[in-house]
Amino acid sequence: MTDSTRTSALAARHTALGSDLEDWNGMGTAWSYNTNPNDEHDAVREGAGMFDMSPLKKVYLRGTDAAKVADHVISRDMAKVYAGKSAYGSILTEQGTVCDDAILANNGNDEYLLCHGSGESMERLQESAAGLNVDLEFTDDLHNIAVQGPKSLAILDANTPLDLASLAYFHHAPTELFGHACRISRTGYSGERGYEILADRNVVVDIWDNLVGLGVMPCSFTALDKVRVEAGLLFFGYDMTAEHTPWEVGLGFTISRNGADYRGKQAALAAKGNERFVGAGIVVDHTDMVVGGEALLYNGREVGVVNSPAYSHRMQKSLALAHIQPAAAAAGTVLEVVGDGVRYMATVNSLPFYDPQKLRVRGV
Repeated sequence: MTDSTRTSALAARHTALGSDLEDWNGMGTAWSYNTNPNDEHDAVREGAGMFDMSPLKKVYLRGTDAAKVADHVISRDMAKVYAGKSAYGSILTEQGTVCDDAILANNGNDEYLLCHGSGESMERLQESAAGLNVDLEFTDDLHNIAVQGPKSLAILDANTPLDLASLAYFHHAPTELFGHACRISRTGYSGERGYEILADRNVVVDIWDNLVGLGVMPCSFTALDKVRVEAGLLFFGYDMTAEHTPWEVGLGFTISRNGADYRGKQAALAAKGNERFVGAGIVVDHTDMVVGGEALLYNGREVGVVNSPAYSHRMQKSLALAHIQPAAAAAGTVLEVVGDGVRYMATVNSLPFYDPQKLRVRGV
């Protein structure tokens, strides 16, 4: 078990399922269980699976200047994000590069909640808040269970007074679940319709146990990697770093051109059209996942690198997210994957690999 500075209230549940609680983002995380990650993958795609996403860091912004800080810290026009709505966006450096990604929720009454991974969101928040009437509160009391899959709506809706079917994509509301106060958000990281349950640590274990009792399968981060790669969803530190502009990693859609004057805006806009590479998907001619970090060659010339590999037993394909020079990134381009003593052929594929119209995540 890796030493971590943060602890999930669900840690005992994870160890009972076989997890060694490997560290991610300072918290012991269920990277594997005794169950087969392919079965967990199937649960998310066919029924309902759940992930303990509490390793994501949660920060409240409260005060009369909270909206001003929200507008400055993330690359979305937060003036359009009304109470009960959230936005996914890039956290930028002054140079317009991506130092984190995050979801920022407007809770109403001058309160926002920012959920982020292992990047520099907190540091940038503190800079944006300097001298303003806003309080920043990092909290690990707030936990996050992501229930994902086509059966998630029916299972949750039967156990909450909230009319969950009417909750729109990227919207959230305070409610109760199994009699416990919580907030339910129509978001996730799976490419399926799903919900994130934000609840206090003193009730989250009972919520988890109730969900297990209703047949929701606990899923590891190994399974999470499979579903998010299929869905073309990025992971900070692998598919993007502070060395990359939003345009280079497929996050151009998060860059608001009008509205707020957020940090790095002008630098990011100026970088458009100067991409050294672009984010793309590849399907590798291999019967397993590649390791990651392999070079991509086109006509013998190095044109990219593998970032996030996964083998999809459902698609019967070896998949990977990659960075590829624009001239070699068109769908259908044939590349070589060259690593430590290995060489495979691969074909550039448009993203996402799974559900290319992104209909399932919207419940269509």
